[in-house]
Amino acid sequence: MREKVTKFISKPGFGYFILGVIVVNAIVLGMQTSKTLMDHDGGWLDLIDNVCLYIFVIEIILKFIAHHLKFFKSGWNVFDFLIVGIALIPGAGGLSVLRAMRILRVLRVISVAPSLRRVVEGFITALPGMMSVFLLMAIIFYIGGVMATKLFQDDFPQWFGTLGESLYSLFQVMTLESWSMGIVRPVMETHPYAWAFFVPFILVTTFAVVNLVVGLIVTSMEGANDANERKSLEEYRDEVLKRLEAIEARLAAQDKEP
Repeated sequence: MREKVTKFISKPGFGYFILGVIVVNAIVLGMQTSKTLMDHDGGWLDLIDNVCLYIFVIEIILKFIAHHLKFFKSGWNVFDFLIVGIALIPGAGGLSVLRAMRILRVLRVISVAPSLRRVVEGFITALPGMMSVFLLMAIIFYIGGVMATKLFQDDFPQWFGTLGESLYSLFQVMTLESWSMGIVRPVMETHPYAWAFFVPFILVTTFAVVNLVVGLIVTSMEGANDANERKSLEEYRDEVLKRLEAIEARLAAQDKEP
C-alpha cells in the first residue's frame, strides 16, 4: 500500500494535476470577489472551491501515508499542511477574516513548481546577509531622519515635522517616487543647499545599499541552483551505482550456476 502510494504521488502527472487544481482554485477565488458572478453562479463557484480543497486534503493524506512522520521533516510539506489547514478552519463569526486567507492556497504553486522553490530557497538563504544590510539601512535612515527633522522641521512640518514623518519622507525619496518635484525642489526654494543632503542620501540608499540586497539575493539563488544541480548529479550517480551493483550480482549468480 505504502509503496503504491509513494509511486503514485512521485509521478510527474500527479504534480501537474495538483498544479492545475491550484490554478483553477486561484481563478475561482478571484471570481468569488465579484458580486455579479456570485449572484448568478455563486453555488457553482463554492462547489468548485470545496472540491479543490478536498483534493488538497487528499493530497496531504497521500503524502502522509507515503512518508509517515518523515512528512514533517520537509519544510515544503509543512508549508502545504499549514496552508490547507488554514483553509479548513470555519470562516464564520469572529473568524470570518480567515475566508480572505483562502487565497493563500495559491502559494502552493511555490511548493509544486521546482523553479519557484529554488527562488524562495535562494531568498531564504540570503536573509542572514540581508539582515546586516537592513541594519545598515536603518542606521542611515535614522541619521538622515534626525538631520532632516532638525534642518527642515520649521519650514516643512508636513514632511519633516517629526522623526516619524521625516523617516517616511526619506523613504519616499529613496523610492524615487515624486522625490524631486514633490519634496526636494520645494525644500530647495527655502533651503538652496538642501541638495547637498538629499543627493548623497539617494546615492547611498537607492544606488548602493539597495543594490547590495539585490546582489545578495542573486548570489544566494545561484548558490541554491548549484546545490540542486549537485544533488541531482549525486542522485543520478547513486542510481547508476545501484544498477551496476545489481548487474554485478546477476553476473556473479550466473557464474556460480553449474
